[in-house]
Amino acid sequence: MEKQPATISPKKQNLHPRNRDNSGYDFEQLIAICPELQSFVFTNTYQIQTIDFANPEAVKELNKALLAFHFGIKNWDIPKNYLCPPIPGRADYIHYIADVLASSNNGVIPKGETVQGLDIGIGANCIYPIIGNSSYGWSFVGTDIDEKAIQNCKKIIQNNSQLIDGISLQLQTEPRFIFKNIITPEDRFTFTICNPPFHKSEEEANKGTLRKISNLKQQKTKQATLNFGGQNSELWCDGGELRFITQMIYESVKYPLNCLWFTTLVSKKEHLATIYKTLNKVNAVEIKTIDMAQGQKTSRFVAWTFMTADQQKAWQF
Repeated sequence: MEKQPATISPKKQNLHPRNRDNSGYDFEQLIAICPELQSFVFTNTYQIQTIDFANPEAVKELNKALLAFHFGIKNWDIPKNYLCPPIPGRADYIHYIADVLASSNNGVIPKGETVQGLDIGIGANCIYPIIGNSSYGWSFVGTDIDEKAIQNCKKIIQNNSQLIDGISLQLQTEPRFIFKNIITPEDRFTFTICNPPFHKSEEEANKGTLRKISNLKQQKTKQATLNFGGQNSELWCDGGELRFITQMIYESVKYPLNCLWFTTLVSKKEHLATIYKTLNKVNAVEIKTIDMAQGQKTSRFVAWTFMTADQQKAWQF
């Protein structure tokens, strides 16, 4: 009989309870710490302060302010054409991973540098390691196939001394692999984290960007603003999200005792059935699907382990 994944749903259709943006953005405080944000903030028709989320420069300045305000990060920046991720959604993934780890640790969230995460596709922004290190003291290895992205992460780390001992970087020199060349026989990663490229082609990625901008502006847009829309490797790969995740699952089988929990975001709900089938095929011991919600948007990640309950309890956090 196939294992059915457990599903963890947030109590409210909102951000994780530990998310620091749960109560919304305090623009007064954010502008105080990042004055450059001021020019992008306006009061909408509902008399609420906000920014134009279709404007990549505005989103970048908001990110700078949030990272400085919540996590003490200074001089954060990304090159043009690299992905500028929404901080609250990325933070939710980290907080729900903490809950998954607690399920293997008698309900207690493990903290400190001995908890090591492997970020597959760190990008140029370094977001997941920053949030995980700042929130829980976890250490990270961040990997990417893009050397320019790795170099920008290196600059962010060097500009923020509190990150230097907690985050290391590694270039994946063979883009067709995910864990090969990265996980060694001696490694013990507590978890992996990944936001996989979800489009099958550059054309599909451009259409998706146009659709996203049109939804934000509530009017049809014919030209995408790609200043911080993402590199090709961040947005699409041959076969799209499903092929990427399928390869990740098959590669994870080779490291059953090197990692406690493998995880990945799954943007398309219709891919879940195939993902579960593949995980059962490789005899994953436990599978979890964690639902996340940010306002009207819903997302999820899948977590799996090859360790039994006893092996999980014996894991040294």
